[in-house]
Amino acid sequence: MLPAFFVLAFLTVAALLWSALTLASTREDPLRDRLEELQMQAMLNPGARTTRRRAGGGVANFLLYLISLFPGGDDWLRRSERELNQAGIRRREALAVYAAGHLLFFACALAAMAWVQRHNTGITWLTGMAAGAILGWLLPQQFLHYLVRRYRRKLQEALPDMVDMLGVVLGTGLALDQAMLRVGEEMQFIYPELSNEFLTVVMQVKAGQERSKAFQQLVRRTGVEDIKSLAAMIVQSERFGTSLAQALKVYADALRTRRRLRAEAAVGRAGVKMLFPIVFFILPVLFVITLVPGLLSVLDNLQFLGRPR
Repeated sequence: MLPAFFVLAFLTVAALLWSALTLASTREDPLRDRLEELQMQAMLNPGARTTRRRAGGGVANFLLYLISLFPGGDDWLRRSERELNQAGIRRREALAVYAAGHLLFFACALAAMAWVQRHNTGITWLTGMAAGAILGWLLPQQFLHYLVRRYRRKLQEALPDMVDMLGVVLGTGLALDQAMLRVGEEMQFIYPELSNEFLTVVMQVKAGQERSKAFQQLVRRTGVEDIKSLAAMIVQSERFGTSLAQALKVYADALRTRRRLRAEAAVGRAGVKMLFPIVFFILPVLFVITLVPGLLSVLDNLQFLGRPR
């Protein structure tokens, strides 16, 4: 029984690592992003979503269909898919991989807690199983939230430079689509996340979608307030015929100011964050190094004075 449990634990960890590497791998294909975006738009229709869950097409769709049969399963899949999109993970199989890894981790946490609690009974066993279920369900969600926060932070860090370069390129006389395409290609290796988002917007416009809807989908994909302001400014400038290059220059200065303020706030919080490691790890070691030699010397002197002469 014990070797089988360890084999199962090894297979589970290997599957989880493969799922994490699959989700975290970077893919730079704006055209495929556009095609999958059209599929996601079709999913906004409940009837289309039901068809997708029930349609064939491999193990991934069948797994999603099975999960959607449970109460609340379809809502959980929609929330997970939205967060995966906001984390920059938009491959077709991403939702199935995440759902399989999440459920596998949940089952592994329950199995591990059941093995740990094998000698306990009653309320202790129930408490341990409840703790394992909570951890097994919440930890994958927290990992996904971390991916969303990391992706948004990368977009916010890249936005001032991208907007500044976009204003410079627009000042040379290029149209907005050609300027965004040029900026996305130039900054591909420096800021790949925001470059892919720009290229995706350009592909959407070239595919026949209205520019305002393309920017609305950009805001919905990323969930970043600065990008929302940028999209609103571009749409309004195009609607009223104002100078977009000058507006982008002013907006880039405002974004750099916000980035500097965020850096200063992070520096201000660093002292508070360092307080607990200093108190619990550094100060005890410092006390041991400074006080223990003196205490040992005092104890030796006391023992020497206590000896009979």
